[in-house]
Amino acid sequence: MKLRHALVALLAVIALSSCSAAAGGGGGTAQAPAPGADALNGQPQVELTFWHGMTGANGDALTRLTDQFNQQNAGRIHVNLAFKGKYDDTLAAYKAGIASSQLPDVVQMYDIGTRFMIDSGAIAPVQGFVDVDKYDLSQIQPNIAGYYTVDGKLQSMPFNTSMPLFYFNKAAFTQAGLDPNNPPRTLADIRAAAERIKANPAPGVQFPFGASLYGWFLEQFTASAGQELCNAGNGHDGRATAMNLASDTNVALLSWWQGMVRDGLAMKLDSNTDNGDNAFTSGVAAMSLESTGSLGGFVKAAQGRFEVGTGPYPKVDASNTGGPIIGGASLWIVGKDKTPAQQRASWEFTKFLASTPAQVAWHTSTGYFPISKAALSDPTDQAWVAQRPQFQTAITQLQQTPLTTATQGCSVGVMPQVRKDVENAMQAAILQNQDARTALTTAQDQANGQIAEYTKSLGG
Repeated sequence: MKLRHALVALLAVIALSSCSAAAGGGGGTAQAPAPGADALNGQPQVELTFWHGMTGANGDALTRLTDQFNQQNAGRIHVNLAFKGKYDDTLAAYKAGIASSQLPDVVQMYDIGTRFMIDSGAIAPVQGFVDVDKYDLSQIQPNIAGYYTVDGKLQSMPFNTSMPLFYFNKAAFTQAGLDPNNPPRTLADIRAAAERIKANPAPGVQFPFGASLYGWFLEQFTASAGQELCNAGNGHDGRATAMNLASDTNVALLSWWQGMVRDGLAMKLDSNTDNGDNAFTSGVAAMSLESTGSLGGFVKAAQGRFEVGTGPYPKVDASNTGGPIIGGASLWIVGKDKTPAQQRASWEFTKFLASTPAQVAWHTSTGYFPISKAALSDPTDQAWVAQRPQFQTAITQLQQTPLTTATQGCSVGVMPQVRKDVENAMQAAILQNQDARTALTTAQDQANGQIAEYTKSLGG
């Protein structure tokens, strides 16, 4: 009940903000054309606040880039970093900021927060600045820009981007007589490899397959099948009103997973990705699914024990013609209650972080996929990839994935809740042996109810 009450309160906040923006209050999505470069003329130094969720090496890299920008723009623009915790924490802070009218100038928001950010009525779409500057969007990887393009407009600037990969223990493959240079491409291939690994396991390997029941993985299988997870062009051609969770593809996926667990070929894991990651890096599980963001940690953890191999994200069926969806987060420029100078300064900072030199530094410092096409041709970037050949899999995969509404991912305002519904269905089917279609239909009904409630709240 607490979660439901929190959701109701949240929807009320969105409704108030959206009504205000629609009425022309404060520069939401209905604002006038974005301010040009002259908005900074004759202005004192503009102080910006940037809310983010980067820690460790990622946070250090972001600090270095921000310091570089501040030095280049001394006396003109100065960015102040404000760490807001994990992505969910940043989203919560943003919601509170809408209610209190105390928002930052730039926000790093995770991928599944996209539609909510648009609906909040507080942002200045990046497309407005692109149009004013005639900024060349073709320099951005199309599949990355495509995720954040909704209703034909680039809503935010992609920043830290990841892709899902198939990970495997090369030593376990060799021990089982499998070719480590030819990893499985489909669910059937994974099962066939698992049976051979189980029959002849490498030292320490207890399960051939071990991936967490993470909702993002099911979304990837749907996209790889060339199917949309929600209607209205996956929410990119209009407001999505219904989910497509109980599809034949997803039923086949969960049924396959049930059989893998039943036959001792896969571990019983929950939706906590840490558990699946630890199973793989410890050598207990020989195959797994994870983001490119885990590659560096996987290689380091396995060093001296086994070599990490990577393959393209698998497909449910060999006939599937789609590809995986990018993940990560993007940069949103706040328009509500911001002056033209503040908005323009925010765009200048955003452009800087998207530039090729900044993306080379970001990629080689963090392992996140560079959004810039040119970054991958930079000598420094190429040397980094050469030392980590597993990352080439992600580069090839992104370049070969067609840009369609399926591979753009589902954009719906309650996507975080929908992903949880999916995880509940995965656990019910795989851990509790519930009929796969029944579990997915229950999740679909719950998700559609949440979407209806959310949409109703936006009536103003």
